[in-house]
Amino acid sequence: MAFSPKIRSYLIVFLIIGWVISLGYFAFRSREQNHPRQGAIQVYCDNRLLMGTLWEVISPDKRAGAIVFAEAGRIEKLLSKYIPESEVSQLNQAGRLRLNPDTFYIIKKSKEFCQATGGAFDVTVAPLVDLWGFTDQKHKVASQELIKSALRLVGCDKIILHEEDNVVEFKLPGMKIDLGAIAKGFAIDCAVRRLKENNINICLINAGGQVYALGEKPEGRWKIAIQNPRKPEITGVLELKDKSVSTSGDYEQFFFEDGKRYCHIIDPRTGYPVSGISSVTVVTDSALEADALSTAIFVLGKEKGEELLKKFPQATAKIF
Repeated sequence: MAFSPKIRSYLIVFLIIGWVISLGYFAFRSREQNHPRQGAIQVYCDNRLLMGTLWEVISPDKRAGAIVFAEAGRIEKLLSKYIPESEVSQLNQAGRLRLNPDTFYIIKKSKEFCQATGGAFDVTVAPLVDLWGFTDQKHKVASQELIKSALRLVGCDKIILHEEDNVVEFKLPGMKIDLGAIAKGFAIDCAVRRLKENNINICLINAGGQVYALGEKPEGRWKIAIQNPRKPEITGVLELKDKSVSTSGDYEQFFFEDGKRYCHIIDPRTGYPVSGISSVTVVTDSALEADALSTAIFVLGKEKGEELLKKFPQATAKIF
């Protein structure tokens, strides 16, 4: 999933998922503001547009928002393919580049997820994302011939890692990577680490529907509602502490042509947009892992996705 400057589709996700996710906490905050108790904890809520989506930070520590936004902004400047000066953009142009340790780390983790998922998660999918028009939002149905040509550039085995000096090299000219399906989760994990370094242990980070629940509220664990992707109803509520939730779905970005729906998640193995299930919600310890797994399971489908989960016993998933 690419993080684009065009935010309308992401704001839809925020409204149907992100707002619901925060509902339990806002109820708590409203009670404290309208009927304050002796010793009640003051709550701070900050918002910022980053990585193509709206980030929301809720915490009793007023420093939390600034810390999270600074770290997310730093990661965005490294990893966004929409920023020409970013390391990912420079790597896509040059085909070989010495990288910041964080950029090298996430590309290495991306290769590991690619191998673990049998290629269902693959950041070299970028040429296919471009081909279908999801990068510039000029959507079009790609021809079989063009898909076949683009697929020659896809495959995590074509990324060479030089660990001694943090250099990443592409085997073939024309290769590109798109870290949109893992970068936001990585940014959240980095932000959580910074919060802990600053002794902030209670915080909810909601990045356009991807959430990390750090610690717990005075009244108990954070309550996260799961929205049905096709109906205006909540299908369940998660109670979380020190966990991340990520949802991948076909409602985030899509287009119709000749009555057929094409979603923005491309199967790197076939070159075509994924169809079959509507959404996947993954809960696990790491936001990076939740981000990558939700995309991989969406690509694999229900049965193979459930098989994949056996490799990640700390993760659970709800598949629609």
